[in-house]
Amino acid sequence: MTKKEIVKTISDDIGLTQLKTKEIVQKTFNAIVETLVEDGRIELRNFGVFEVKKRAARKARNPRTGAKVEVPEKFVVTFKPGKEMEERVRELESAKQARLKAQAEAANSHLIRRPPPSGDLLR
Repeated sequence: MTKKEIVKTISDDIGLTQLKTKEIVQKTFNAIVETLVEDGRIELRNFGVFEVKKRAARKARNPRTGAKVEVPEKFVVTFKPGKEMEERVRELESAKQARLKAQAEAANSHLIRRPPPSGDLLR
C-alpha cells in the first residue's frame, strides 16, 4: 500500500478532502521521524515501537569481486510490532493456512476413489 492509497482510504472514511488528509498523514510521518531523530524511540500503543539503534562496524565481502570491505558503524531504525498487531498477523497466517488446506483438498477431491457402479449397470 502506498501513501497515496492510505490517504484515499482515510479520506473516504472520514470525509475530508484528499488534500487535507495528505497533509495530516505527512505531518504524522514527519512527527515520527522528528521524534526518532531527537529521542531515538517512539512508542505507539497497540501498534508498535520504532527505535534507533547503532549497528556496529563489520567486515563484509563484495559478492561480485570477493574483495573484503570494511562497513562502518551506522544508525538504523528498528520496529517491534505491538501485541495487537502481532495477534492480527497471526490470525491472518492461520486463516491463510486454512484456505490453502481447503484449496488442496478441493484440488485432490477428484483423486478420491469411488466404488464402481452397482453390478446392474455392468450386465
